[in-house]
Amino acid sequence: MYTDISSEDYRDQFTSGAGGDYQLIDVREEDEHAEVNIPGTFNIPLSEFPARFDEISEEAPVILVCNTGVRSSEAALFLLGMGYDQDQVYNLEDGTKGWMKKGYAVDRPGTPSRETGKKTTDCGGIASFRA
Repeated sequence: MYTDISSEDYRDQFTSGAGGDYQLIDVREEDEHAEVNIPGTFNIPLSEFPARFDEISEEAPVILVCNTGVRSSEAALFLLGMGYDQDQVYNLEDGTKGWMKKGYAVDRPGTPSRETGKKTTDCGGIASFRA
């Protein structure tokens, strides 16, 4: 079974510097991700997941996120079915909604940045993060 992880535990475990490399995958649809997302997410919509899951490395932990934790749990089960190590697959159980409710920072790619006045853009590939 995959591991459900709260926003707090994700921040403590993966972004504090002790977590090493990891992948943060948002499985919401493109329009949802474009509206607002957790910083550092790479978007692979659940509707495209079977065709694109091979973009996700098996060598680093995978944290899956959606709006409330339901679609990301489906994606987690899919990855386990494809042979990913259960100790490397996490579901952000409170999702983007829970993240925002806690007041954590979000990216809004379709809106101009306060600092530059320019729209932010997607990085175009999965980023592996080193905390």
